[in-house]
Amino acid sequence: MHWEFVIPGYLLVFGGLAIYTGALLRRARILAVRVPPERRRFVG
Repeated sequence: MHWEFVIPGYLLVFGGLAIYTGALLRRARILAVRVPPERRRFVG
């Protein structure tokens, strides 16, 4: 197997997923602050 292609591929995929997840959570926290307390569905 060609490990010089496999390892960077895995790093690219999982690194991209980690960056996307972090950006998604950051955006969710920012938007959650804008929701009025009476409209919030979940406590936490």
